[in-house]
Amino acid sequence: MSQPQRKIVHVAAAVIARPDGSFLLGQRAPDTFYPGYWEFPGGKVEPGETPRDALVRELDEELGMKVDVAWPWIVREHEYEHAHVSLHFFEVPAWHGEIDDKVHAALAWQRADAMDVGPMLPANGPILKALRLPRTMGITHAAEIGIDAQLARLDAALAGGLRLVQIRESALPADERDAFARAAVERCHAAGARVVVNDDADLARTVGADGLHLPARRLAEIDARPDLEWVGASCHDRAELEKAAALGLDYALLGAVKPTESHPGQPGLGWEAFGKLVERLPLPVFALGGLAADDVTEAKAAGAHGIAGIRAIWG
Repeated sequence: MSQPQRKIVHVAAAVIARPDGSFLLGQRAPDTFYPGYWEFPGGKVEPGETPRDALVRELDEELGMKVDVAWPWIVREHEYEHAHVSLHFFEVPAWHGEIDDKVHAALAWQRADAMDVGPMLPANGPILKALRLPRTMGITHAAEIGIDAQLARLDAALAGGLRLVQIRESALPADERDAFARAAVERCHAAGARVVVNDDADLARTVGADGLHLPARRLAEIDARPDLEWVGASCHDRAELEKAAALGLDYALLGAVKPTESHPGQPGLGWEAFGKLVERLPLPVFALGGLAADDVTEAKAAGAHGIAGIRAIWG
């Protein structure tokens, strides 16, 4: 006989972030499930509460922290031995009050790419990987502006802090595309940036890129995640976003949020519609389309991981 389905316990969890990219973790006390394991602060959503309400209450009760800003991020489910939990993650970039921990054995500020505490609760592996994703993606258009111009703008953007690049150059002749991809990957890796190749897994592997980006048409064709470290997809609606999540992709792009030069006369989704489309998804989603660098805060407030763009990124 099949086991009866357990009731889902909703939990609010906080990625309490500092400007340097570090976030706060707490070590579970000896008298709890998974004693000694590390977790993101938060707690159970009580009847009548929204997940955000629970987050604000729990951070006050656990840490003496008064939340000023809490942005919805991702929602993941996990089956523990003792419970089936739905984890509602929020990014908390602003708070006030002195941190006064009341429930954990220890606290530690950590970076996802340089963790020095462990083990983490089992549900948090994908969360830590998502936190390794930079918040701005630049998408190349060398076929439009020229290879030399694109490489020069790439150098400038990397020097300015860009750390995630998508090579999208299907219009270039094959030999030029390969040469450009090699040069772009070399520059990105020298700067500590990640780089994915659009719609060409063989090229991604050949030039040593970090992963693959799937256009929506390719996403529709596949039924298994490509075997690369980082895989994302372009999406236009909820069904495509849910397929990207079901395949276990690392991120998605959703747009266009605002009108764009490449699609004149077409209205954008707007932030309200964007927010509804990304609700309760288990993977980070970048907002795309007509956005500028100063749109990042508004994008996060709507539930985006960050923004992606072409012209706004390269200047």
